[in-house]
Amino acid sequence: MTTDRRLPQALSVYQAAGNSPSLARLTELVQESSDRLKAIESLLPEALRPAVQAGPIDGDTWCLLVSGNAAAAKIRQLLPLIQARLLGKGWKVTSIRLKILIVRK
Repeated sequence: MTTDRRLPQALSVYQAAGNSPSLARLTELVQESSDRLKAIESLLPEALRPAVQAGPIDGDTWCLLVSGNAAAAKIRQLLPLIQARLLGKGWKVTSIRLKILIVRK
């Protein structure tokens, strides 16, 4: 006696996001944040680029995730240039927050 059980078809993350409005919006925000980081990457010193990650977007505020106080201090100096670049690319960014990532050992 065989019972033919069918497993539900697996969905990719993008398919699942397309089926849920809230997940679709979250996916859009993640992609936009990544695009913003790519747009400002040339403004960052090459040695500093690995220390910066795209963070969340909250309305007109964007957050950059930075690994360390020294990197955050340098990026603070670049914030006017970063904001001008983003505005020039069409993104309405009124403020940029920096969040320092703490690596636990």
